[in-house]
Amino acid sequence: MCIGIPMQVSTIEPGHAVCVGRGERRRISTVLVGHVAPGDWLLVFLGDARERIDAERVSEVNATLDLMLGAMQGQGADGEAGFELPSRMSAVQLRQLATGG
Repeated sequence: MCIGIPMQVSTIEPGHAVCVGRGERRRISTVLVGHVAPGDWLLVFLGDARERIDAERVSEVNATLDLMLGAMQGQGADGEAGFELPSRMSAVQLRQLATGG
């Protein structure tokens, strides 16, 4: 299983960016997302940026990762995600999420 990590571009170089996120600093390939600029947010999988994301999405992903980390450390799953979890969405909301409309 691959988990995406939100990382913010710090510096750029051809085809790569140095990014920071969740306490890490990494050199990331940006070939799949094209040109990036310092301050941009990327969703990173295994050293490759796969998607540009906005600050709201960064918060959602980080909240989810925090809940997962807590569960792995034996904490209860009663934390607040900070956004509506798909398991709590209606059929209409899930359809909108899936279709983007």
